[in-house]
This record gives sequence, structure tokens and C-alpha cells, in this order.
Amino acid sequence: MSAATTRSRTPDRLCAEAVDLAREAAEEAAAPGVVGEHVALVSEGDRVVTHFFECKEFGYRGWRWAVTVARASRAKLVTLDETVLLPGPDALQAPEWVPWSERLRPGDMGPGDLLPTEADDLRLEPGYSGEDAPPPNSVVSEEMAERVDAEDAELSDLEAPAATARGSVAAVAEELGMRRARVLSRYGLHTAADRWEESFGGKTAMAQAAPASCVSCAFLVPIAGSLSQAFGICANEFGPADGRVVALDYGCGGHSEAAVMPKPPRPAPPVLDTVAPDVLALRPPREGSVPDTAPDATEDLGHS
Repeated sequence: MSAATTRSRTPDRLCAEAVDLAREAAEEAAAPGVVGEHVALVSEGDRVVTHFFECKEFGYRGWRWAVTVARASRAKLVTLDETVLLPGPDALQAPEWVPWSERLRPGDMGPGDLLPTEADDLRLEPGYSGEDAPPPNSVVSEEMAERVDAEDAELSDLEAPAATARGSVAAVAEELGMRRARVLSRYGLHTAADRWEESFGGKTAMAQAAPASCVSCAFLVPIAGSLSQAFGICANEFGPADGRVVALDYGCGGHSEAAVMPKPPRPAPPVLDTVAPDVLALRPPREGSVPDTAPDATEDLGHS
């Protein structure tokens, strides 16, 4: 039998020796041939001991069959208490469960998927809707909570929203696009800006090798709001960020002015010409005559 390991006290002698009883209980609970060697025992309390057996079943590497036995005070008969399969220190286990809200990544949503937002979402803050209460389809409204509880309610029973009075503050807010129950908070704006800057910002390899930044590109479509001072939308179908929000200091090889190549510079004429030939006379000039040039002297020599 393997060496015993203890928690707080010495294991009971009779319970520690009941290895065969524990093995029979493990083999009865498990499939035939999957209970391995006895690997350890642990004292759970007074006259209570748990025996551990190796599990040989495929897919349960490192798991152990744990059989707990016990005996009454002043009794010599050891009885079975519990049999269960438990993971060992090096057991192969599934990763820890992570809620879907924390597992979701950009691009995971598909057609028909819904992504509800929490009422206390840090990315959002209350906006102006023109009403004392948020709209009925808002996550922060009490009516939405009641509809969730009553899933069998028919759509025909829902009251239609009242029409906005013309000339009212709510009508002006609706025209300006302000009639929303919640809007982006400062935290939501900052997280979005950081995410866009990381993907299409001035520190990317594409921007570092670009001939110019997006702020001077004709394909940049301006956006409204406070983010317009740092971002825009790329409209170059051949660019790597077509249809994406890009930082103004981002850039790529598809810049609108990249095709206008500057003319090569023309060097200034040299002060001392060392390329053109110099004209030299073959003999000194006579008095009252025009000095001979090199071509004339060559011609005279040819007819002499």
C-alpha cells in the first residue's frame, strides 16, 4: 500500500486498512477495468478515511476514484460512506467557465444574434429622449422588465408611442438626432478611440511607411461629434482601411496625393566647365591676321 498522507490527524488504523473494501466500491461505481492502483489516503476526521485510486478511463488523465469509508465509535466494522470521481493535482480539466459577456470578442456576432446591454454599462450614460421615462424598449425602463417576465404578451396589445408635437423641444431634439434614451459616456468614447487608434493609428507599421497622413487625403470622410478632431472614415476602395474609422495621423500607400510625383530636380550649370572641349590654336597668330583655330589648322595640314 502506498504511503499515507494526512490532513489534521493520523488516519484510523482499521479504516486505513480497508483498501479492498474501497476498491470494490470503486469498481462497482466505475466501468470494468478503469480502477487502477491505490495512490493515497487522507484522514477526513475521527474514524473517517478517503482512499484514492488511479483512474485509467480515457479522457480522465490525472483523475482519481475517491472512496470514503468510516466506522462507528468502538466498532470494528468499516462501512462505505461515499464513492466519487475527483480530479487530481495534474488532472486534465475543462477551462474555468467564463460568462458569455466576458467571452464575446469583436466579430463574433452573426446575423440574428442579439447583444443586450446592461443598465449600468459604463460605456453609456443617460441621454435626452424628450420624455420623463425612457422608451419602453430601453433596457433601463421598468416596462421592459415587465415584458421580459411576460413573454407570452402579444405585440398587438402594446400601446403605440404618441406622436411628437410639431415645434416642441422633443421635435427639435428628434431632428438633431438627440432623442435617445442613452448616449456614449466619456468612458465609452475613450475606449472606442483607443481601440480605433490601435488598429488604424499613427503608430502602426502601415502609417509609418505611408507618404502622408490621412488628414491631407481626399479619401477621408469627416465625421461629426467630438471624435471628428481625431478620426474620420476611409473611402478608398483600394486602401487597407476602406470603410473603417481611421485616425487622422494614420496613412497608407493609397493616399490621394501619392500619385503626384515631384519632377526630378535639374542641377545648376557648373561654374567651371570640365566636360566640354577647349579650343586651342596650333601656331601663334601673325600680325594683322585672324588666329587659326584647331579645325582650320587641321584642314591646312590636310591640303599641304
